[in-house]
Amino acid sequence: MAFSLFSSKNRIINLVLNDHSIRFVELKQANPPRPQKWGERFLPPGIISDGKIVDIDSLANILEECIDEWKIQRRTIRFIVPDQLVIIRKVSVPVEIQDDEMKGYLYLELGSSIHLPFEEPIFDFYPLTSNDKTKDLLLFAAPEQYVMEYANLFSSLKLTPIAADISPLALYRLYHQIGHQSENENLFTIQLDLTSVNFCIFERSVPVVMRPFALPFNLEQWEIKRDDLGLINLKYTGEADELVIEFEDIIKEISKLIDFYRYALNNEKNEISKFLIAGDHPMLQAVTDEMKERFEAPVERLLVDSTNKGKTGSVPANLLLSLGLALKEVN
Repeated sequence: MAFSLFSSKNRIINLVLNDHSIRFVELKQANPPRPQKWGERFLPPGIISDGKIVDIDSLANILEECIDEWKIQRRTIRFIVPDQLVIIRKVSVPVEIQDDEMKGYLYLELGSSIHLPFEEPIFDFYPLTSNDKTKDLLLFAAPEQYVMEYANLFSSLKLTPIAADISPLALYRLYHQIGHQSENENLFTIQLDLTSVNFCIFERSVPVVMRPFALPFNLEQWEIKRDDLGLINLKYTGEADELVIEFEDIIKEISKLIDFYRYALNNEKNEISKFLIAGDHPMLQAVTDEMKERFEAPVERLLVDSTNKGKTGSVPANLLLSLGLALKEVN
C-alpha cells in the first residue's frame, strides 16, 4: 500500500519532512529494526506549511546543507507524503473490474462517481470485501502537484526518490515489526508532533479512516537546543494553560473520531482495542498519561528497545517514523 510512483532498490535513505523538521534514518537491519545512522534539522516557520512547500529556495538550501552534513549525496531515498495532503476513502466498484484494470477504471471515475477535494491526484488502492455486484476498496490519494514538488526537489539535489509512503502505514509497519500487535485488533494511532496531530484507525492492519489537523505553534514560546548527538531538544516556555487547552482539544477530537468510526462507518459492534501514540511533541508522555485516565482501551507509546543502536546510541523516539519508513519493502 501507498504510492507506486517509483521502483525499489537497496541501501535507501528514509526522509521525513514536516512543517518544522527534516529527519532521516538509514536502516542497518530490519529484524529487529536497527538504524545505522540518522540525522535531524529544525525548520523555521514559513518554509513548509500544512505539508506544502512555501519557500522552495530556502528549503533547497537547507536540504543541501543536510545532505553534506549527513553525507548522503547521490543516494536513493524514500519519503513520507505529508499527512495534510493525504486522503483515505472507501469506494465501491463493479465486481467485474479486474485488478490489472483497476487503476485505469479509478482514474476514469475520478470527478464523476469518485470525488476528491483536489484535481490530478496520485493514488493507490487496497482491496477490501466483495459481493456479487461490487468490490469495496480503500483509495489512498494525494495531489500530484504537491507530491511531485518534493520528488522534483530531491531529484534536483541529486537524490533519487524511489518510494513515497504515508505516516500511519510507516508507524504501523514498525509496530508490527516489533511484535506488539494483537490478532483482530482495532488500533487507533496518534502521531502527535510539534505542529500537527494525525489520527488513524486500523482494522486488522488496514487503515480505514485518517484525520490530520494542525496545532497552534508559536516559535517564541519554545526554547530550541541541540543535544550532544546534534538532535533537537525543545522546551516549552509559554503559558502552561495554553498547552492544557491544546491537549483538551486533542482529547475531544479523539472522542469525535471514535464516534464517527462507530456510527458513521457502521461499526457499532467494533470497539477500539488499543491506542498507539508516537511523535516528537515534548509533552507526549503527559498526553499519554492523560489518555490512560480518560479512555478504557489501553494506551501504548511506540518505543523501540534500547538495544537497537546506531553509531550514536539508541534511536530517539522522534525518529521512529523514519525508522518505520525504512522498513517499507524490506525483505
